[in-house]
Amino acid sequence: MRHTWRWFGPIDKVSVRDAAQAGAEGIVSALHHIATGEVWPEEEIAKRHAEIKTGGLVWDVVESVPVSEDIKTQTGDWRRHVANWQETLRRLSASGIRTVCYNFMPVLDWTRTDLRWETRHGAKAMRFDLVEFVAFDLHILKRSNAAADYPEALREEAARRFSTISDSKIAALGKNIGAGLPGSADGYTLDQLLEKLRTYQGIDRARLQQNLIDFLSEVTPVAEEVGINICAHGDDPPWPLLGLPRILSTEADYAHMLGQVDSRANGVTLCTGSLGARADNDLPFIATRFADRIHFVHLRNVTRDTNTVPCSFFEDEHLEGTTDMVAIIAALVSEEARRRAEGREDHQIPMRPDHGQEILDDLSRGAQPGYPAIGRLKGLAELRGIERALTHARFGLGL
Repeated sequence: MRHTWRWFGPIDKVSVRDAAQAGAEGIVSALHHIATGEVWPEEEIAKRHAEIKTGGLVWDVVESVPVSEDIKTQTGDWRRHVANWQETLRRLSASGIRTVCYNFMPVLDWTRTDLRWETRHGAKAMRFDLVEFVAFDLHILKRSNAAADYPEALREEAARRFSTISDSKIAALGKNIGAGLPGSADGYTLDQLLEKLRTYQGIDRARLQQNLIDFLSEVTPVAEEVGINICAHGDDPPWPLLGLPRILSTEADYAHMLGQVDSRANGVTLCTGSLGARADNDLPFIATRFADRIHFVHLRNVTRDTNTVPCSFFEDEHLEGTTDMVAIIAALVSEEARRRAEGREDHQIPMRPDHGQEILDDLSRGAQPGYPAIGRLKGLAELRGIERALTHARFGLGL
């Protein structure tokens, strides 16, 4: 695989040179300062390429070109935003980019209740606590009709938890859950979040699913034309939140998306952490079933508190947790061999060590939550070791 590293630009406290020293071969980045829905300026694309090259690496993957709420709801400026997304693809292709990741999660990107939860050995990890999330929804956000979304026992447990948490914890929950995209300064106050939720009134799962297909029907032909693979990241966590529908949470969801817009350019960002939060997602099988359409891989692991859906979980070390990382990487190595035999230019699949626990000096560096230097270095080293061993066993190559 192509070993990459997410970098949020000059604001990132982990530099491109740090990534190179960690063993990364390329960078995953985006222009977070460009307003969602607008065309990415050619000069800003060139500037980001130059910033990465100065650090000693190259820009391999764009994560992400954001999909606006107007596109997801098909309201307001959505048609202009689709045209701008198409033009951004053209400009990225002209600059040499061949892989673009995006997501179609309504309102919120990945959602966690705690961004620096302390693990058993003192590392800091991100956690989704279902009880705390329900307490936030019912007692802090006070979303209309929210109680109907939860069973009585969970509501009662959330009420007990809420009665014990401090004012500072209440403020932290609002900030963590209302955060915007990683790397973005955007975020929602409680009132802003409620207003955003109201824009989805009348949009159910079937409608949102169709809006995704409509979007892909417009942008996939452009991706094909300019030689870019676009790849959808799954819902994180993979179940409905705050009354919002989710449409990329399971194997069946991805099968529907890929079947409706049946083009190799329309593919998958396989995120083992997002899909792995559901016990009913068989990750090795999913990696094998959709292997031909996997264009980008996020490798991370989670430990679930229970196997129910939804559930609480935390982001564990890359080789711990509930996902069989060896089986996942074996499926990807096999797919790369198949692509090479076919002569495909995209035979090498870019992957990155997704997230990482804060350990050692990470604890004082203050990097973007989930994106520490040493925790990701450790994860990348472990994942590369698995890949190297599997490749040696499969092909008899020397180490």
